[in-house]
Amino acid sequence: MSETASQTETPVVDAPPARFDTLPLDAKLLRAVADSGYLTMTPIQAKAIPIVLQGRDVMGAAQTGTGKTAAFSIPLLQRMLKYENPSVSPARHPVRALVLAPTRELADQVADNVKKYAKHTQLRSVVVFGGVDMKPQTAALKAGVEVLIATPGRLLDHIEAKNCVLNQVEYVVLDEADRMLDIGFLPDLQRILSFLPKARQTLLFSATFSPEIKRLAQSYLQDPILVETARPNQTASTVEQRFISASDDDKRAIIKQILKERAIRQAIVFGNSKLGVARLARAFERDGLRTAALHGDKSQDERLKSLDAFKRGEVDLLVATDVAARGLDIADLPAVFNFDVPFNAEDYVHRIGRTGRAGASGLAVTLVTKADARLVADIEKLIKRKIDLDPFELQDSRPPRFERRRHDEDETASSRPAPRTPAFRPPAPPKDPFFDKPYEASAASGEPPAWEKAKSAAPAKGLSSYIKPKKQVAALFGAKKPAPVEG
Repeated sequence: MSETASQTETPVVDAPPARFDTLPLDAKLLRAVADSGYLTMTPIQAKAIPIVLQGRDVMGAAQTGTGKTAAFSIPLLQRMLKYENPSVSPARHPVRALVLAPTRELADQVADNVKKYAKHTQLRSVVVFGGVDMKPQTAALKAGVEVLIATPGRLLDHIEAKNCVLNQVEYVVLDEADRMLDIGFLPDLQRILSFLPKARQTLLFSATFSPEIKRLAQSYLQDPILVETARPNQTASTVEQRFISASDDDKRAIIKQILKERAIRQAIVFGNSKLGVARLARAFERDGLRTAALHGDKSQDERLKSLDAFKRGEVDLLVATDVAARGLDIADLPAVFNFDVPFNAEDYVHRIGRTGRAGASGLAVTLVTKADARLVADIEKLIKRKIDLDPFELQDSRPPRFERRRHDEDETASSRPAPRTPAFRPPAPPKDPFFDKPYEASAASGEPPAWEKAKSAAPAKGLSSYIKPKKQVAALFGAKKPAPVEG
């Protein structure tokens, strides 16, 4: 027997996930991580955290929902622990780390995570974004803060108002950088980065990387290390993706039927337009579902209240535009519905990333009409997967709308009581036959009517019948007496 044949193959066993307590982290941070219920790291965290702790610039690519926020916030907090102090002086708490996010919701989500991980330390953090009053934000900034999370537009407002100084920033994070470029924040980013010291550590995290993002990294990152835990633009394997062929009139009924069949408690429904989302939310509300709308025309206070109600379970459906496609971390969200196929294929990856987070299973249903063929082809090209449209049979066998309306009208007419005749009717007034006769000329009068007499009047001698005779004017007005006519 040959040596090769005699050798037994050893099965390849995947290594267990790395634990947070294996990292060189301070006990305060490990305690905060344990309080959050996290023991093992996700792949992006296991790869990125050691590199960030070394002080290197990082480009992190991972699909949404894999823990990118912890991958940059925990090591940055560890590196800033040398600056923590109990002083109340604002000068002892300058801005050391700056995190830029594209949307208010994502900035608020990052701020919540940073506060959660830093709760046992004396490091301060604050979030600033537009749509709300600047005064509370100004007071928080002037009190001193080490970690500043901001949207680019509002940060520039505070910089111009001299509410914050960024000359001591050592760490910069560009979160969801592709989205910031999509919505036109590149000039704002360039202005903000010009205020920062050249010697700094820059981290760029995103779910997708485009050529524009790579050019941005080449301009502002120094010898970055690319950290990828999944193929670019790959969707999470824990999400069941379904594409259903549907007409516009049936979309709402399909969503309601799937919610009922699968006993889904909560879901996010994505639409493409603010007006469409507002109308759809009202329609679901009429159907008896507790619904909240989330779109750009809502004030920041309304948006935060809707999100809080949804997280507390007080709302069944959150109908939203792509403003909610990134940064929303809702635990155990079972389903996401794309009422409209997104115009941008990359937004599809972010939308369905709201479900199936942290290893949980999820359902993503996209309702496709005949007009969406090009958009579906773009999604196929992005996720490199053939998309098959599934038919869907509605259980509701109601007749068409016009027949239903006619049927309802017939039922209403048949069930309507017959009009009651009044018990008493007043007698009709007596009729005079004289007033019922047509007009007849009086036979006694032989004179013709006035208009006939005017026709028969003889015209003046020597004058045309179309020339009217001169009228006599009273002498009071200076008229001369007509000369007498001699016979």
